[in-house]
Amino acid sequence: MKEIILEMEEYASAHNVPIIEKDSIKFIMKYIKANNIKNILEIGSAIGYSSILMASVAPDVNVTTIERDNARYMECLKNVKKCQFEQKINVVFQDALEVNLANNLKFDMIFIDAAKGQYINFFEKFKYFLNEGGVIITDNLKFHGNVGKSASIESKNLKSLVEKIENYIKFLKENKEFDTNFYDIGDGLSVSVKKDEKK
Repeated sequence: MKEIILEMEEYASAHNVPIIEKDSIKFIMKYIKANNIKNILEIGSAIGYSSILMASVAPDVNVTTIERDNARYMECLKNVKKCQFEQKINVVFQDALEVNLANNLKFDMIFIDAAKGQYINFFEKFKYFLNEGGVIITDNLKFHGNVGKSASIESKNLKSLVEKIENYIKFLKENKEFDTNFYDIGDGLSVSVKKDEKK
């Protein structure tokens, strides 16, 4: 398993595929273990790096992961097979905003690590698939130190993207259905816990 993870890190570096920072995935793996999380939905598989590490936390952790890029999807399938995790990880090839998940599917945790400009849309679409007390974790909220500095960014595309992440952070802070904590780990993480509706 360790060898496969190292291979994936090397592949990501060589092919310029963004994968989660080590501190961030360590934090998430600890969170999964500490909170007895069993079913995870991941938005944005890339090559399967984070889904494999999350699924490796315990024998009864299962991951459904969604990827829209064909080359990355194929690479993800290959890596899942190498780890013999075909029974633990279900890789879905589709755009996450277009995917139709079965209504009875519920998850203890949703991990958002896909198109940054769509974070609010992902959150709003998939929150309905969370169990009571479930959690949505989002990565890249510092976006390489650019978040909070959008006013001084000259590149139009980068400025637009950073503004969208800043809007997402504001959206999380003002969200009445979730309690969100922000962590200065890796490239910035948020942990949004669904409030108990019965209280």
